[in-house]
Amino acid sequence: MITIRKPADIYLASGVIEDGTFLGRWHFSFGEHHDPENMGFGTLRVFNDDTLSPGSVWPLHPHREIEVVTYCAEGEFRHADEHGVGGILKKGWVQHTTVGRGMWHSEINHKKNVEMRFIQMWFHPEKRGLDPSVEQKAVERPERTNRWLPLVSNTHPGALPIRQDAQVHASFLENGRSLEYEIARDRGAYLYVVEGGPITVAGKSLPQFGAAKIVDEEDVTTVSDADAELLLIDVVVS
Repeated sequence: MITIRKPADIYLASGVIEDGTFLGRWHFSFGEHHDPENMGFGTLRVFNDDTLSPGSVWPLHPHREIEVVTYCAEGEFRHADEHGVGGILKKGWVQHTTVGRGMWHSEINHKKNVEMRFIQMWFHPEKRGLDPSVEQKAVERPERTNRWLPLVSNTHPGALPIRQDAQVHASFLENGRSLEYEIARDRGAYLYVVEGGPITVAGKSLPQFGAAKIVDEEDVTTVSDADAELLLIDVVVS
């Protein structure tokens, strides 16, 4: 079963933050936004696509007991913990954080003259009380062109590890090209058009900022009707 989520179906958030503003596309219940029909997808609890104005900062805030994957969609993302330690992500780069028993962090637009867009995914951890850790990976467009590139996974060599049975894949799919993705039993896929498109998924059109919930399917074929940046999250849904 494939359920299409059009951009208009996804909650739009906005607000003032330190030194600027943000605009968010929040796919599941988050903060004060409560959507009983969309509380998550399997072990994926949060999928937020946020844009920060030039030079703005999401101030230091605490988290506990989550696995966080951050994908930079535009500009330069800078992460910092309570000690000022962090890293910079450029477009297409990815970071994984085990928050574990607790940590403080902030998300920062590293550039003073352009917007920064990042997609943050939260997963339920495999167990509670894990030691906090952060690691990141530089990924250039040719590495993910016309293929599903594992960014975060415990089963694919070279991908960042995660303390959960979950995978995050990226692709830059050129116009007219297609990709297949096999889905194991009791698993599902959450597909998102980060940029470009539209794409066609099992005969259904999916525009930029649209998403698809895919369950009870052995495989899914994605065809690009225009160049498109894509993310696919593979999780247990049973």
